[in-house]
Amino acid sequence: MSTTTTYEQVAPDASRAAPANPLPGRPGVPFPRTFRAELRKMVDTRAGRWMVIVMAAAAVLVLAGFVVWGPADDASFAGLLELATVPLAMLLPIIGIMAATAEWSQRTGLVTFVLEPHRGRVVVAKALAALVLAVVVLAAAVTGSAVANVVGGTGEWDLTAAMGGGMLLALMIYVLQGVAFGLLFLNTPVAIVASLVLPTAWSIATMAVSGLEDAGRWLNLDQVLQPVFTGEMAGQDWARVATAGTVWVLLPLAIGSWRVLHREVK
Repeated sequence: MSTTTTYEQVAPDASRAAPANPLPGRPGVPFPRTFRAELRKMVDTRAGRWMVIVMAAAAVLVLAGFVVWGPADDASFAGLLELATVPLAMLLPIIGIMAATAEWSQRTGLVTFVLEPHRGRVVVAKALAALVLAVVVLAAAVTGSAVANVVGGTGEWDLTAAMGGGMLLALMIYVLQGVAFGLLFLNTPVAIVASLVLPTAWSIATMAVSGLEDAGRWLNLDQVLQPVFTGEMAGQDWARVATAGTVWVLLPLAIGSWRVLHREVK
């Protein structure tokens, strides 16, 4: 008894064949989607939400305390807004740090860079997301200052365009400094400590050592940003802001971006 086996050749299914031409459009994740994801990650985590809550609470407490116990003559709109931005200038860089170190402190880098292998686009999205969140927080501070001015202030609307633009620019610089330190160290606690200690130590050194006094006028970021906050930029002020910004923002931002682009993700 013999068994005959018959083999039939099955033609490939044309419906399953790969398309001959690539799909139209730019491959990869669209940048707006990456930007929205980074912006959402900044407030989705418990730490991010609490940081925003702390900033809002600090601004409200400062405004309320000044309206109740501060000099009544100084409780104008510009004065109240300047007070409200003091805690923001201290806390907004931490928002930038947390955005820059998220993939490395929470060990989500492998997922992020698999979905978007162009790491440079992720870095840009993080920086822009931090700046947008800073604008939102500043807008809330402006609203709170306006309410405080109406309720318990002088009712004087003395904020000039130069002062308002200067406050926005100064806060943007502080946020970018936070992003730069976060990318430089890729560790949230270390970056926060470094962003607080290093500028403060340099400021103390420039005041304590007479030989560093001239250098402090050009490299002390807090000092060179004072006329920016008040909207009274003149003479060499812009050159000093550019010099200090290069040392404290652009240089660590460049080094940190290079680290992110070349560091192995585990």
